[in-house]
Amino acid sequence: MTLVLRTTDRPAEPTPVLPVLPAGTDPLLQLEYETQPPSGPGATRCLSHSRELALRGIPVMCSACRARRDWLLINHGRNVWVCCRCSNQWLEPEISRADFDALIAIPDGTTYPSVEQGLAALGFDGAFASTYLD
Repeated sequence: MTLVLRTTDRPAEPTPVLPVLPAGTDPLLQLEYETQPPSGPGATRCLSHSRELALRGIPVMCSACRARRDWLLINHGRNVWVCCRCSNQWLEPEISRADFDALIAIPDGTTYPSVEQGLAALGFDGAFASTYLD
């Protein structure tokens, strides 16, 4: 899987391949391995943020559709991207990884095979453009 977030700085690095347990290992160990949340430098995490977002007191607004709430925050490495329902996304240097970690209230979530499938499943692929979901 390659992270496909639109940036102007540099291309994203491909995520590292996770080790595969050899066939014939203990089924409980295999299940434990498969249910572990993705972690490490190649992990990509997403967080739905339905409220308005203000950075340094200035409300965040989508430059494409002028939306003011209902964001998807995407964390990869040190970077955090903001994604709108209209599928417009941008790198937000004002949000650090520590800020992202502070927003996470539920430690477990759904794991998707790729970023694109996650965006589609969560409704941030442009299908719900100009729509607020409460």
